[in-house]
This record gives sequence, structure tokens and C-alpha cells, in this order.
Amino acid sequence: MRRIVFALVGVVIVSIAVESGLRAQTQTASLTVSASVATNCTIATAPVSFGVYDPVAANATAPLDATGTITVTCTRGAIAHIGLDAGNHAVGAQRRMQQTSTSHLLYEIYKDASRTAVWGNDIASDIDLPPAPSISPRVYTAYGRVPPSQDAAVGSYTDIILATILF
Repeated sequence: MRRIVFALVGVVIVSIAVESGLRAQTQTASLTVSASVATNCTIATAPVSFGVYDPVAANATAPLDATGTITVTCTRGAIAHIGLDAGNHAVGAQRRMQQTSTSHLLYEIYKDASRTAVWGNDIASDIDLPPAPSISPRVYTAYGRVPPSQDAAVGSYTDIILATILF
């Protein structure tokens, strides 16, 4: 019985030796994989709809306030600035909605709820965003105000402001 076991062990050792001699040689090399993540941002808006302005009663002494939103989505870590231009019907820095070429309604867009900091389109008045913590959208409120007691003609007034994100 011992001879059969030694004989089987000898056959296994010879088989392994023969098989390993038949195998090809091997070598390895590293394969480098790389990518870069682009800085990118998108911007979308929801309108500031003031509704009805009543210069005779409700808005004779009280302003008409409304809000809209600016939504930005940026690559994580991207730093950006959001600016709002003066609009299509501004005179200088004064924003105006227009009904006709001679009928205007003054208004302003602010970056704070107390409506003290005008939201503009330069370093002094735009909004500086901190680095994006993720690619989740961030929403910023545009606080609008139509001053009281304007002698405006009956009709619908509109303006278009260009919102720009610089990144």
C-alpha cells in the first residue's frame, strides 16, 4: 500500500514538473487610466411677477414686492458669480418696465430680503457664490420691489433682465 502511495505521489510530482515546463513566461505592465472633470455651471430663472400695481390706493404709500429665483448648478468645487443686467428699458442704472415707449414703471431687484442691496452685474453688486458643495442645484431669491406712488398709465408693463453666471 505504501508503494502505491509513493508511486502516486511520484506521478503527481512528475506531472506538475512537466506542466510547469510547458507554460509560457509572463510579464506585467501598468495601464494608466485618467480623466479630468470640467468646470461647468448652468443657470435658470423663475420670473418676478409683481401682479397688480395700484398707485391710487394699495401702492400710494406702500411698495409692491415680489420674488423670483435664480437656480444654478455647478460642478462640485466650482466658484461662480451671478450678475443681473439693468434690463431692456433701463435708464442708466434705473430699471424700468415698459408698456409703451413713453409709459414706464420703475422697479428694482435686490439680493437681500430687506431690499437694501441692489443685485447688479459687476463685482460690487453681483452675488459671489462659494465653491459648489455638490452638483445639486442651488436656488437664490431675487427680491423685487416697485416703489410706491408712481404716476403710471393703465396697462401691462414688462422688462427682461439677463442673468449671467461667470465661472
